[in-house]
Amino acid sequence: MGSTTGLLARTKKILKVLGPGLITGASDDDPSGIATYSQAGAQFGFQTLWTALITLPLMTGIQEMCARIGLVTTVGLTTTLKRHYPKWILYLMMVFSIPAIILNIGADIAGMGAVANLLFPSIKPIVFSFVFTVVLFVLIVFLPYEKIVAVLKYLCLSMFLYIAVPFFTHPNWTQVLRNTVVPSIQFNKDFIEILVAILGTTISPYLFFWQVTMEAEGVKSAKQLVLARRKLNRTDKENPDAREQGFVMRMIKKMQLDVNFGMFLSTLVMFFIILATGSALNLHGIKQIDTVEQAAKALEPVAGKASYLMFALGVMGTGLLAIPVLAGSLSYVVAETFGWRASLDHKYWQAKEFYLVILVSLAVGLLINYIGLSPIKALFYTAILYGLTCPIIIAIVLHIGNNKNIMKQYTNSRLSNTLGILTLIIMTAAAASLIYFQFV
Repeated sequence: MGSTTGLLARTKKILKVLGPGLITGASDDDPSGIATYSQAGAQFGFQTLWTALITLPLMTGIQEMCARIGLVTTVGLTTTLKRHYPKWILYLMMVFSIPAIILNIGADIAGMGAVANLLFPSIKPIVFSFVFTVVLFVLIVFLPYEKIVAVLKYLCLSMFLYIAVPFFTHPNWTQVLRNTVVPSIQFNKDFIEILVAILGTTISPYLFFWQVTMEAEGVKSAKQLVLARRKLNRTDKENPDAREQGFVMRMIKKMQLDVNFGMFLSTLVMFFIILATGSALNLHGIKQIDTVEQAAKALEPVAGKASYLMFALGVMGTGLLAIPVLAGSLSYVVAETFGWRASLDHKYWQAKEFYLVILVSLAVGLLINYIGLSPIKALFYTAILYGLTCPIIIAIVLHIGNNKNIMKQYTNSRLSNTLGILTLIIMTAAAASLIYFQFV
């Protein structure tokens, strides 16, 4: 009994620490990610499984860097750029991030509409997309994001069904292990396209903005709580500088646990979606996914007739979680650029411009549904666009992380710089290769 109680106590302690990193990880497996990993598994079987081992340390390193920037500066990434860098760098960052975020919003909305139509074929996907857009705006305006997460995270549990699929399809586990630990790369357009999409959907710029802002808002709230407690405890004679440094270090340690856990869960889901679609689709001759019906068939070995329902719940759950992150990230960027009040904790009348940007981004995203691109293709192309534009944002984040005027004694460690530079090199090489194969 004692050991069980102790385990529960430790589990509660860990869950209490988890926050923005866990949400970021869950948001990373959005409909765009699901479509990309499904296409990778269907098209190339197990040949891209090794990307999970590569992307895990890279995405963890970048998100930890972003989180630390937020903790130290207590402001968003855009505000940091405004204060310490030339304006052209800020505008460059916006040019490379905003179009991709809007396309991501539109693709996610289209994907959610398509899976809803899968369950109710008599109602057109665009009708569902419109309803989802309205519901999302109402939720974002009238509910704190934490409450949205508390309800919707359970819809995402269906994603873990992918973990069971390989055990029902009985793949060659020796081949699975070999493809996981031994990278195999094909130097052709299709494979490089998939590789760029995987990198782009796992290491996405909008998550950088979100992580920085959420950590900044969290540390400000924590500082206010600590100051309130110290006012009640007048006997505290510790040196203020040492006290501040100890506080920041404690926050950094909690953040690192949070980020590591969130990125691990995200990568675990990624790995098993590729493995499940590789064993359930590729090995049975389905090597191209053009519709949500084809993507949903990957869950058939486990869910049977309920595979469409499980897939739909997963896509809708991740979409409803990720789109507020996407729209919120974009709105934080724009609001901080123009000096508007910006926070998802504010009521609508307290930050009208901030919420207006969210409304516009959702509306523009909805309009993308009318360009005639299939939802699966739109989701996949979004990941590719992130892969092409991400190196610029990573370079900016790396520079901030090493800027002593901004980060003081909390600049990047050797490990952080190694992971950050590796990420920059790999993503730049992949993007350059994809551009090259467009012309040969």
